[in-house]
Amino acid sequence: MIDIRPLDQFDIDTFRPIAAGYTTAEIYRVAWSESDGQTVFSLTLESLARPERFNFPYTADDIARYTAFVPNDYCWGAYDGDTLVAVALGEAQEWNRTVAVWEFHVAPAYQRQGIGRRLMAEVAVRAKAAGRRALVLETQNSNVPAIRFYRRVGYRLEGVDISYYTNEDMQPGRTVALFMKLRLE
Repeated sequence: MIDIRPLDQFDIDTFRPIAAGYTTAEIYRVAWSESDGQTVFSLTLESLARPERFNFPYTADDIARYTAFVPNDYCWGAYDGDTLVAVALGEAQEWNRTVAVWEFHVAPAYQRQGIGRRLMAEVAVRAKAAGRRALVLETQNSNVPAIRFYRRVGYRLEGVDISYYTNEDMQPGRTVALFMKLRLE
């Protein structure tokens, strides 16, 4: 049986296997046009010629930041016995009454079993009880499996940043940042 419980510390060695990256056979192509009278962003789902693998690099700064804010009310794990199989790392943002979900991952062998839904629901319950108005996260236009999951649990796409990672994010082979939000009020 899978238990959902608070994280009491951040351990990169148990986190990294769960949060290594993702594979996708689709991508949202992002288009942008701007004129004096209108700015338009569009996302069009397209199949890839072959599935692509995207890996998440975790820097020393990432590890230090996560280590510093875990534990808190928005950092939870799903455990199969003593083994961490899913993780949510969130942090309260006082200035806008939200919780930033910095990391959310379910180990591949445990996906599509309702574990991610339960984990995200726990973070949302805690956030709502604390008077937070929304959960906010960033994902990539290439992470179609995650986008589909987030939509199924109530998130909406509310922002696109075409130069979040580099000044050339719109170029072929690059990724564009998408911001999704789960409104709690």
